[in-house]
Amino acid sequence: MSETSHALNQEAGFTPASRAASGKPLVSDGMKNALESLGYSLAGLALLLAVWWVGGRMVEASDDLYAFADFAPAPTLERLSEMVRTGEAVQITIPSLIRVASGLFWAIAIGVPVGILVGAITGFRKLTNVPFQFLRMISPLSWMPIAVMAFATWEGAIVFLITVAAIWPVLFSTASGLRRIEPSWFKVARNLGARPWHLLFVIILPAISQDILSGIRLALGVAWIILVPAEYLGVTSGLGYAINDARDTLEYDRLAATVVIIGVIGFSLDSLLQLAIAKLSWLRSS
Repeated sequence: MSETSHALNQEAGFTPASRAASGKPLVSDGMKNALESLGYSLAGLALLLAVWWVGGRMVEASDDLYAFADFAPAPTLERLSEMVRTGEAVQITIPSLIRVASGLFWAIAIGVPVGILVGAITGFRKLTNVPFQFLRMISPLSWMPIAVMAFATWEGAIVFLITVAAIWPVLFSTASGLRRIEPSWFKVARNLGARPWHLLFVIILPAISQDILSGIRLALGVAWIILVPAEYLGVTSGLGYAINDARDTLEYDRLAATVVIIGVIGFSLDSLLQLAIAKLSWLRSS
């Protein structure tokens, strides 16, 4: 009976639903992976909120910690909604973004050229290895007294601290990327009459662009961490100042909401850089 029905369906031009798409799956592997990744992300976020809620309940039930009950999700998210609605969230965020962008600009402007020199010139790499490694291991916040004395404004001091923190990932990632370039590329380019500027803009920078962006991504993470304590200096704006001010005024819901803003912005910036790195990848799927 089933064979007869199958034959009739074929003669009438009908095919079973499983073969309607010429054997192709209804959901592609790419979409399946994306949905799986989204599911894990939402589950992780739900877990984080659950831990936060449990912690808030424990704080609220404690006689010693009851004053910090506004750190719980409900008061925090309510205050966050108010800060977004009134524009306070944008107002405290813009100065911090400007400072981070300025610090990253100088870190890139200095780190990329020096990184190219370190990767290209063996003698320079050996000469600077110990000094650079030594300076890299010094906490950026240790430079705070020097920054305050060296710069006439608090803004300049904060940008300097961010630059000091961000320059090393950019520098070392650039140098590492340059050392992985196939030497035969330079030989072929020179045989074709390429000049140093051609080597830089046609071979070196395109080849190490992904490494530079990876270094910038690491530098952004470090700079974003340094930003908050750096803004404890004499400025009266920014995310770090908002946290310090909320602590002094005992507005713990506002403090927690500012922490959430810092996390959301930092995560968004990191995700954008991660997408840019993926776009510049030289690896192609078969």
